[in-house]
This record gives sequence, C-alpha cells and structure tokens, in this order.
Amino acid sequence: MPRVLTESDVADFRDRLCEVAEQLFAERGPEAVTMRQLASALGVSPMTPYRYFKDKDDILAAVRTAGFDRFAEALEVAYAQPGDARARGAAVGEAYVTFAFEHPQTYKLMFDMYQPNEADYPELARSANRARATMSQYVRSLVESGHLVGDPVRIGEMFWATTHGCIVLEMVGKLPPGGARKLIAEVIPAISRGLRPTA
Repeated sequence: MPRVLTESDVADFRDRLCEVAEQLFAERGPEAVTMRQLASALGVSPMTPYRYFKDKDDILAAVRTAGFDRFAEALEVAYAQPGDARARGAAVGEAYVTFAFEHPQTYKLMFDMYQPNEADYPELARSANRARATMSQYVRSLVESGHLVGDPVRIGEMFWATTHGCIVLEMVGKLPPGGARKLIAEVIPAISRGLRPTA
C-alpha cells in the first residue's frame, strides 16, 4: 500500500521538482525539457511529477511565481531601509542588479521566457504584479518628494527597461563583467535629469 503523503511531503517534493526544473528550463529552454527528463533528474518514475503538477506549463508557472516573489521581496527589503527617497531608490536599484546576477537562471525565466496561458495561473499574475509594483513604488516616493515629475508607473517602466537591458547585455557577453552596473549608473541619472522639476 503506497504511503500517504503529508502536506509537508508534497511541498518538499514540489520544491525539489521546481529547483531541478528551474535549472533545466534556464539551460535548455522550457520547450526542450520533458516531464520524463524532470523525473529522471529527480530519480523518480516518469509519472511521479504528474502527481504534483498538471503538466510542464504548470511547473514553469510555479517556478516563475517563486522567482517573482523572491525578487519582489529583495526589492521590498531594500526599499524599507532607512534614508530619504533618493537613498531608498538607489538601494532598490542595487537590489535589482544584485538579484539578477546572483540568480541568473531565475531572472532569465522570470523575464525572458514566455508563459503559455498566463491568465490560467493567478498566483503567477499576483507575484508578477507584486514585483512590478515594487519597481514603481520607490519612484512614487521620488515624485511625491519633488525629486522627479511624471507618472510613477511610467517612469518605473523606463528605469526597468534600462536596467533590464543593461543586465541582459552583460549576461550575453555584450558588456564586460561589471559593465551593466557601470552603464546603469550613467544612464539612470541621465534619464532622471530630464524628469526633474523645472525651476
């Protein structure tokens, strides 16, 4: 008679499966990874993953959800640091870059991978929206304190696009190691100068 799985057993296996999936998805792309390969990497039968996830898209959504939540938490912790709006904004920017380079596989899956039927995964939508909100929250503080003028969400998207682009350029070898941080440190202030209140 099969052992009855506890909630802890289920959670532990799901976490292990997601950890293996994250690595394989990032290395090969989700389309090149099969459920059988995931099972083999864990040393379980080919049907075992189906006891925990509906299919491969379900696993990808779980991996990306966890990634967005960890990313958002890192930005939220940075934003909660003491200091004025500019200091907290700088802390959020540094936390963003640090997360990307300390967790490149996670970052790639979060932002560079397509999620089929994303609307079918409300937890993924929630975590992605949480991360997106953290990328405009600090900008809202800069606008409210008079350092910048404009729509905080739109400005946050501009900073996000710039930061992401620099990070990806370094990740694919188009910028030298450390080049993303250097370029971000030059471009973000240049953008900010155009968004400052006029005298």
